[in-house]
Amino acid sequence: QVHFVESGGGLVQAGGSLRLSCAASGSILQILLLAWYRQAPGQQREMVAAIATAGNTNYADSVKGRFTISKDNGQNTVYLQMNSLKPEDTAVYYCNTVPSNQSGWGQGTRVTVAS
Repeated sequence: QVHFVESGGGLVQAGGSLRLSCAASGSILQILLLAWYRQAPGQQREMVAAIATAGNTNYADSVKGRFTISKDNGQNTVYLQMNSLKPEDTAVYYCNTVPSNQSGWGQGTRVTVAS
């Protein structure tokens, strides 16, 4: 099973940008669907962006036009470029497969957007 380690979070002002990285413990080349998820305090984890093997992407309505998911198969890394951040984007961000693999969950990376 592939495990994921997220990084790149931090504190940013509203309107700012962050780029998250997710390093996989093994090859992501054959993984059909990878996604970034997030969990805000007191809320359930939700998927925000997904990318398929061929590079097709899909986004939650709440982040569409602001976030971009990408991947580097050679580096076994998935990225999430987040622009025009809003306070409601504050959450811990994780990456995993779709459907999610229980053993794949990492510690996540915390993103805090100050108003």
